[in-house]
Amino acid sequence: MTDAASCALPTAPPAVGDRTWRGPDAHERHDILRRTRSVAIVGASDNPARASYFVATYLTGSSPYELYFVNPRAETILGRPAYASLADLPVVPDLVDVFRRHDDLPGVAEEAVAVGASTLWLQLGSWNERAAAIAEEAGVAVVMDRCLKIEHARFHGGLHLAGFDTGVISSQRRILSR
Repeated sequence: MTDAASCALPTAPPAVGDRTWRGPDAHERHDILRRTRSVAIVGASDNPARASYFVATYLTGSSPYELYFVNPRAETILGRPAYASLADLPVVPDLVDVFRRHDDLPGVAEEAVAVGASTLWLQLGSWNERAAAIAEEAGVAVVMDRCLKIEHARFHGGLHLAGFDTGVISSQRRILSR
């Protein structure tokens, strides 16, 4: 018979009904985005199939933010230098946008606190109350389970990009070509 602890899978985020942490409302998220001048994307990828690449591409072309990419395995992403860690950045980022595995999130929260970031932003699908506690105890604002691209577009009229909120309501299929 094997010990269940030795066979344990990596931890996963809690089910929605088990969540106790409450994040900022829409007005507070909008204020966070208005205050933000620089964004570090931790877990940024140079792979166009990755969500972090899509978010970085959107932010590069549609936001006023200074962007910094953190990925120890990449040299450049979107023609910009990639850094091995938050500590290696040439600036203190206002917002740290995180694309990392659930188990890595508390460590990233500690790094964000250590460099003096103002906001820890965990991407859509990322929820880690331990990471939130680490950041909030140090006075860092936290947003979890929200996409920075979607939230920015939502507040700046850009949800029409990539098919969101096109304003067209129809039950008919559109024929693109014959």
